[in-house]
Amino acid sequence: MEPLVQHLERFSEVLAVAGTTHVSTWGPTAVRRALQWARYLRHVHRRFGSHGRIRTALERRLHPPWRREGDAGPGPAPGFASFQALGHCDVLLSLRLLGNRALGDAARRHLLQQLFPGPGGQEAEEETLQDRLARLGRRRCAVHLLRSCGHGEDRGVHEDALVRTLAEVLLQRLQEAGRDDAEAPGRWLSGLWERLPRDGFLKVVAAAALLLPPPAPRPQEEEPAPGGPLAPGEGRHELVRWLLGRSEVMAAFGRDLPVELLTSVASRHPELCRAYLDLLTDWGGRLHYDLQTGVWVGAESQDVPWEELYHRFHSLCRAPPPLKDEVLTVLESHKAQDGDFEVPGLSVWTDLWLALRSGA
Repeated sequence: MEPLVQHLERFSEVLAVAGTTHVSTWGPTAVRRALQWARYLRHVHRRFGSHGRIRTALERRLHPPWRREGDAGPGPAPGFASFQALGHCDVLLSLRLLGNRALGDAARRHLLQQLFPGPGGQEAEEETLQDRLARLGRRRCAVHLLRSCGHGEDRGVHEDALVRTLAEVLLQRLQEAGRDDAEAPGRWLSGLWERLPRDGFLKVVAAAALLLPPPAPRPQEEEPAPGGPLAPGEGRHELVRWLLGRSEVMAAFGRDLPVELLTSVASRHPELCRAYLDLLTDWGGRLHYDLQTGVWVGAESQDVPWEELYHRFHSLCRAPPPLKDEVLTVLESHKAQDGDFEVPGLSVWTDLWLALRSGA
């Protein structure tokens, strides 16, 4: 284990130097050795990705728990945020060298020869570095498009070709991320949520959810091991699990997206339907009846008004079974819990049920 950790620490130094002017002293031999080193660590990632003890030990070395800001001693390996990053050592190194103007001409030509070896110069049994660099470029383009998504004309997610394309890219990226690490899709989605315009991102998430088939029930014994790879195609369904696991995201998802779009998503995914109904239940529970005006109002300015709550339930009730039946069952259950009185002003659920039944 110790020699492996030493390799990791020394390559971290190489990776750090690759972004500085010190690479001006590098020749073709130094570039070749650095890439060979990166491929070795990528081999380590593939070999030990499913070995829990070794993986945990390396993760601990990447993020020493005892080190605090300002303390002396070794810190996290620069350029490595997780064990999964070891699988991209050659990509990280190549990007730093390609973007470094200090790299000499001979070294740069050798780097390009390594990246683009030409016909017959690459191993057929494995994805090439060139392929992974191209894929990284596509991902960065997708993130760039996501940043601008939502600032233009609102054409509706079903007709917007850009949103649909981004949704397809998002699902492809989730599938790729889950091949090596079951937790990678969720981390990536959380990163996008933190740094992208949220309205546009939520539209893409909704479009992606509509492209997904409803997930088949999975036996408990088939749950992936923590940190292990996901089954082929399973990473795509991490989108739904991520939404359900982040309450603040789900709240924004249910509040900010168009009502008809939410109804379509709820019809597609029973888990999201239940979460959406829970949100509506919470919002309805915050309303109280104003005797002077004869309407249901919220105590806070951010509370969902009666009209919007009715509009959302009305949209859900217009959906075909089983969604319509489930929504009516939820309303009748809440109505019964409040005493099942069919008198206006006593229960928000009774009034909703009466309004929906009469079509008011």
